Amino acid sequence: MNEPRMLVIGSNGQLGTDLCREARRGGYDVREIDYPDIDLADRRSVERRVAESGAAYVINCAAYTAVDDCETNRERAFALNADGPGAVAAAAASIGARMVHISTDYVFDGCKAEPYDENDPPNPQSVYGKSKLAGERNVAASCENHQIFRIAWLYGLHGSNFVFTIRSLAEKNAASGGAITVVNDQFGSPTSTREVCRQVLHVLPTGLAGVFHATCEGWCTWFDFTKEIVAAAGIPVEVRPCTSAEFPRPAPRPKNSILENERLKRAGMAVMTDWKSAFREFLRDEADVGEETCTK
Repeated sequence: MNEPRMLVIGSNGQLGTDLCREARRGGYDVREIDYPDIDLADRRSVERRVAESGAAYVINCAAYTAVDDCETNRERAFALNADGPGAVAAAAASIGARMVHISTDYVFDGCKAEPYDENDPPNPQSVYGKSKLAGERNVAASCENHQIFRIAWLYGLHGSNFVFTIRSLAEKNAASGGAITVVNDQFGSPTSTREVCRQVLHVLPTGLAGVFHATCEGWCTWFDFTKEIVAAAGIPVEVRPCTSAEFPRPAPRPKNSILENERLKRAGMAVMTDWKSAFREFLRDEADVGEETCTK
């Protein structure tokens, strides 16, 4: 029996790299593609590459994720996060493929006192969030056979992320005798790429369609997560809490980024573990990668 073919757009990115690996382990015939071989800002490029793939599943992991830069590069943000996904979805529909798109907690304003579920109305406050919401809507309008996964606080073994940034800063400040200061009034669920991949691949072949929240269970603040990271790394540095007002950024951050995976749970399809367990697994995976590198 032939393996189902999957096209992963953004295959060199943090999530895309792990998705390609996990999908191959799951028996998929994975075709990888990333910029410049495909350009989401060029509809013809998208149409050509998707058509050539002959894929049954087209998964878009590509995005312009520099949240602060989006504030001053609105046109590029909408080209890559809104128009591009719409073009991918239309191209997927034209070859009868299922379209899978990755979205974000930034589609919400963060003002709700409880976790956000899929029925809560979006109200993005940043250019990044607005462009990602437009992308969701373009995907839904262009390909009926779609799955959209909203994720948050993502980290993994590849690329830049909060874990690596904190470790680097902690090591630098520990060497100089300084402390690190992290916001303690923004709440969310640290979510590993491995967990997202598992969830996406679990839902992918089913008849489920629409928008799903897919984050690890439980929640914390960035300050709490930082303490976990520093402790796990054994770095002797003081971690101090601060408010968002004391650490202003060009793009507003949602105070509440906690997403409830309600639709997945209701369908009996939720497989994501709690964030602390996922972080421990990430550390084991990282150690295994380090050992493999040393033996080569």
